[in-house]
Amino acid sequence: MASTTFSKQKPPDSFWTPKQNKVFEKALAEYDKDTPERWHNVAKAVGGKTVEDVKRHYQILLDDLRHIESGHVPLPNYKSTPFSSFTNSRF
Repeated sequence: MASTTFSKQKPPDSFWTPKQNKVFEKALAEYDKDTPERWHNVAKAVGGKTVEDVKRHYQILLDDLRHIESGHVPLPNYKSTPFSSFTNSRF
């Protein structure tokens, strides 16, 4: 029988799928800070997450934005490709 330690496992609510993240972002836009029961509405829209889960996820998002805006996260160094010159062209 395999033994696992709970402390080594991520809590079930810590994983967010790309789809859940997209719904989360849309719900944040729909239910702004002045919306009554904002976090309840966001959690309901996402599905499978509690009010505390979405509040925690929002705080992580804010922390990430602060790091980016303060310059602590370097911008990616995208290599140009032969096709990059066509991105602004009409075909």
